[in-house]
Amino acid sequence: MAVTVGASRLGLGMLRRLPAEAQPLVRPGTVPAGIVHLGLGAFHRAHQAVYTEAAVGAAGGDWGIVAVAPRSTALVEALAAQDNLFSVSTLSAAGSATRVVGALSGVRHAASDPDAVVALLADPAVRVVTLTVTEKAYQLDPVTGQLCPDSALAADLAGGRPPTTVPGLLLRGLAARAAADAGPVALVSCDNLPANGRRLRGLVDQAVGRAAGVPAGLLDWVTGNVTCPGTMVDRIVPASTPETIEAARRALGVTDLAAVAAEPYAQWVIEDDFPGGRPGWEHAGAVLTDDAGPWERLKLRTLNGVHSAAAYLGALAGRETIADALEIPHLTDVLRRLIAEDVAASFTPPDGVRVVDYGEQVLARFGNPAIRHRTLQVAMDGSQKLPQRILHTIADLRASGRSARWGALVVAAWLRFVLGQADDGRPLPLQDPLAGAIRAALDAGTQSPAGVVDAVFALREVIPAEVAGDDEVRAEVTAWLTALERHGVEATLVGAW
Repeated sequence: MAVTVGASRLGLGMLRRLPAEAQPLVRPGTVPAGIVHLGLGAFHRAHQAVYTEAAVGAAGGDWGIVAVAPRSTALVEALAAQDNLFSVSTLSAAGSATRVVGALSGVRHAASDPDAVVALLADPAVRVVTLTVTEKAYQLDPVTGQLCPDSALAADLAGGRPPTTVPGLLLRGLAARAAADAGPVALVSCDNLPANGRRLRGLVDQAVGRAAGVPAGLLDWVTGNVTCPGTMVDRIVPASTPETIEAARRALGVTDLAAVAAEPYAQWVIEDDFPGGRPGWEHAGAVLTDDAGPWERLKLRTLNGVHSAAAYLGALAGRETIADALEIPHLTDVLRRLIAEDVAASFTPPDGVRVVDYGEQVLARFGNPAIRHRTLQVAMDGSQKLPQRILHTIADLRASGRSARWGALVVAAWLRFVLGQADDGRPLPLQDPLAGAIRAALDAGTQSPAGVVDAVFALREVIPAEVAGDDEVRAEVTAWLTALERHGVEATLVGAW
């Protein structure tokens, strides 16, 4: 579908033409920057930017966001041409509503000007740095949390050139901040990592400890001046498409090449540990807490785990979107049993929350026909996602002596997916940072279900030792994988009862 790009482009000069309900809550350029955000993707624009604009609109403060794109220039150029304005369309079965967001006070491109990003991180006006860079950008082993640098990060740690990775940018930015005595700062991971605050702290400490050419006292300065509050973020934000942009144009009467769409639901839980201050996010509906851990496990295991289950089973069955996948006979029944029998038994939820009720809300959200979240998009980077979404659930269940039957089904569906063929014979893409290691393991083993399980369960970067060594789990996964290979998803789910 072609995007209609006429002479009318979203920008400050076009605000007067927008409907009243589409106007931004703050006018760009009127709020000084206090936040740097790494990862200028659709999720940030539909989540943290929306929360921050609402917080500034309600409580004030110099909390404009300078958003940094690590690689792609297209979005930076689009936003710069639109005076940093973009729109968010909220989609439901009942209809849509579109509003322009004015939270951004600037945009930068890290790859073309990393020194400018380092200078931003060292600016005393910046007291909060947030990140949505996906799991793989942290370069942490998902099982151990240890830094596993690729060649680019290894070069960043060696020094002698501008940084090209997210950890490298943080390292050099903090070193410059310490040298300038620019004051304390909070680094806030908004990615779906277990204990994301502690993981980010571990990344920073390991990077400082392994870097060449940094001041001897940098680690002490980081310990005394840098916090890493844990968070839980939640909103379904599909990748933007030409249809997203065209729908925004129809709603606004002007073209927005940075438009995003999202579901109505949004949640943000934040540990309140900000030594340099923060926006009044609670005025925008965020939950400030001493411990985001129970909320994080609730979301990772219930929402994200079920999302992955629907994605792998749906992709194998040839369904394009998550909503389409839920139409597979018996899939919602299986997902309810995954929630009730595996997830709910694996952890203690936040006070006042019932996991089964939360799970019903999740299934209703996934069934929103207006949110076309592609199964293949959710299925990407499975080696990075599966540990916190499914494997930790299995490990905790087995440690308490319980079965993990439905979690084993999800692992089997992932294994069937990485084998690369849907039930109808169509090829499936393996987009994963460990794609080479996974393919090598599969090539080295037999192609029988038991051989596939043996080969991939030997990848300790993905499968925790306690899961890999559990004979009952291996048997369950092998049985499910055998059924999926012989009968396909639909027949396997019918036979699950």
